[in-house]
Amino acid sequence: MTDDVSGAVIPTGFDIPVEPLRRATHYTGEPGCIAEARAFAAQFLEQLRTEWCAAVDGRTDGEVQLVVSELVTNADRHSNGPYILELEGSDSAVVVGVYDSSAALPYLYPKDPERIGRHGLEIVHAIAAEVTVERVPVGKRVRARVRLRPDAGPDATG
Repeated sequence: MTDDVSGAVIPTGFDIPVEPLRRATHYTGEPGCIAEARAFAAQFLEQLRTEWCAAVDGRTDGEVQLVVSELVTNADRHSNGPYILELEGSDSAVVVGVYDSSAALPYLYPKDPERIGRHGLEIVHAIAAEVTVERVPVGKRVRARVRLRPDAGPDATG
């Protein structure tokens, strides 16, 4: 809403804040769950494209799916029990969150091209604009925010 010089209030559109698109699912660790998580992310990104008109190109699509794959793989390997995948997105960023039952916080190993394995969190840090880890009452939550456009500023959703 804007005020006219005469004092009248002129409606200019909706003043209702729009909530990000949010979806969540859970996995038990059964074979195939990592592929299911990637498919869930692909469906989420398509919904973000159509409902938010978000600029999700092929590269960003692949990056988000890689982050999902790495975080879900870590939860699958390092927790005893089910885990939850949360996706939250807007026209500027996607936040990938994974809850698992392990209280052990992930360790970011120093870069070592000769090391075999244990590069997952390193990959997530290389792709994401921000990575956070926090303990929750039943374990931990790891979140990674991936910008949809390289020019998205620091105020991007997430």
